[in-house]
Amino acid sequence: MPTHGSLSKAGKVRSQTPKVEAKERISPSPKNRSRRNYEKRVILQRKAGQNWM
Repeated sequence: MPTHGSLSKAGKVRSQTPKVEAKERISPSPKNRSRRNYEKRVILQRKAGQNWM
C-alpha cells in the first residue's frame, strides 16, 4: 500500500512560511463582557456552546 507523501517532505510548508509576530490582546472589561453575553443570550436568543443557532 503506497504512503501519502514521504517523511522527508514533512514540515516543508511551515518552515517556508514567514514568521508573523503575535499582536498583544487585551481582554474586555467585565462590564463589557457581561453586556455582550446578555445580548447573545437574551436579545439574540442564542443557545450555549458551538451550536448557537
